[in-house]
Amino acid sequence: MTTLVHPSPTPLTRHHSRPGVRHLGPNWYAAVMGTAIVAGAGSALPLRAPGLRGAYEVVWALAALGLLTLLTARAAHWLRHPDQARRHLADPMVAPFYGCLAMALLAVGSVTLGVGSDVIGKDTAVAADAVLWVAGTVIGLAAAAGIPYLMVTRHRIGVDGASPVWLLPVVAPMVSAATGPALVAHLPHGQWQEAMLLGCYALFGMSLLATLVILPLVFARLIHHGALPLALTPALFLVLGPLGQSTTAVNNVADAAHGTAAASYTQAMTAFGVLYGTPVMGFALLWLALATAMVVRAFRRGMGFAMTWWAFTFPIGTCVTGAAGLARHTGLHAFNGLAYGLYALLVAAWLVAAVCTLRGLVSGRLLAAPRPAPGAPASAKARTT
Repeated sequence: MTTLVHPSPTPLTRHHSRPGVRHLGPNWYAAVMGTAIVAGAGSALPLRAPGLRGAYEVVWALAALGLLTLLTARAAHWLRHPDQARRHLADPMVAPFYGCLAMALLAVGSVTLGVGSDVIGKDTAVAADAVLWVAGTVIGLAAAAGIPYLMVTRHRIGVDGASPVWLLPVVAPMVSAATGPALVAHLPHGQWQEAMLLGCYALFGMSLLATLVILPLVFARLIHHGALPLALTPALFLVLGPLGQSTTAVNNVADAAHGTAAASYTQAMTAFGVLYGTPVMGFALLWLALATAMVVRAFRRGMGFAMTWWAFTFPIGTCVTGAAGLARHTGLHAFNGLAYGLYALLVAAWLVAAVCTLRGLVSGRLLAAPRPAPGAPASAKARTT
């Protein structure tokens, strides 16, 4: 299942073998990301009510179980179907989803420390987050450099081929920047903590600048070539990811700087978190309005469920954590209200995507061989030379 393709709606019968992992692509990690952010964003809100912590822990457990299941299934995919795995890397619409692997590792690691520590113990949670953060960061950096390399040297992309999914590999380092500050307090004082803080800033910078290169291409594609294919329309929400995650990153780094960096640096980081995050959050709300209008238009034209619906979850969740960070540093109730409103939207989107995904798995439809979606550009092909 890729962004521009959807499985045939023809139901499986007794004459068809039940699909296995051959067509299980890296885009499935988006479901893990979308589940983990429900727990992570909820725990970032100032609301404390009976039962909420337990609910977050259940969602964290679902995300962790989903990650383990997918890692096993994807390993089986590479072992049993290496030809299909290579085909995924050669497909310019599928290869960017390898960034989701890194972000799934980082997201689950973050909520393991932030939510799961009461279940598995603080020391175990710190160790798990550290391992997942290192693995996710290394994979994310490889994807951020490797996928654009493949796009230049191996993929043939037409003038109408720009897609929001191009953001996925380059936004992975931003997730590292947002989740890394939680580990600062568990590192040795001095050089280790300072290096981690500045390292997160470096990850923030590389992801932000790469995003600023890609976003104009995506918007230009919309202006000059019209709306995206129906199945791909939810991917417009992916633009919210680097916006909300970058706001989250700078505010989380500012929090971690207290007691770690010099007072002058701490004050500057806090000020930067607000001065950067406020206008970026404003643009995120503008894009949310545009993307929502485009999705409503797609619904009216018959858009059905596809795995791209998971794009409604993680990006919105990053805006929740970004708004919560601004609320912490400004004390404005308006930011808290924004975070609560976005979180309600996130939970609703997650419930719909999760239910539809379970139905598709039970029927076997989501693991069936994909076919080109109507209106998909024919210009995106893999180079064979």
